[in-house]
Amino acid sequence: MTASTTTLSTLSDEEISISREFDAPRHLVFDAHTKPELVSQWLLGPEHWTMPVCEIDLRPGGSWHYVWRYQDGTEMEMRGDFREVEVPTRIVHTERWGDEWPETLHTVLFAEQDGTTTVTRIVRFPSAQARDAALATGMMSGVERSFDLLDDLLAAVA
Repeated sequence: MTASTTTLSTLSDEEISISREFDAPRHLVFDAHTKPELVSQWLLGPEHWTMPVCEIDLRPGGSWHYVWRYQDGTEMEMRGDFREVEVPTRIVHTERWGDEWPETLHTVLFAEQDGTTTVTRIVRFPSAQARDAALATGMMSGVERSFDLLDDLLAAVA
């Protein structure tokens, strides 16, 4: 299968939806989103970034912490808490990039049909201004590259 296109939709002033199909069964796609040894291989955004820290305590009340490192040594980190975990269909978690960005709420859905899994991420921002600021960062190019890397990873582990 050729890599599918990532779609972004505006659901409301505070919400966006990002979706992509993956040619892999749901349990593998879910694992790739929740196992540190897999997440650190594909959730990298723009080129020349690595993820030296990937900690995931996958349970309601658990937390996660990622640190990315650019080739020049620059680092950025993100944290969040899990609110709901329904293996392998749904994860609800918060996301915090630091003091300069507001906390967002993410609902990630995994739906499988005929061996193809659609991942839909609904992101709720505290305001339309926060949503627009996030979109203005060029985040979708990083999402696209990460999903392309996930396609490659899923092909290798399937």
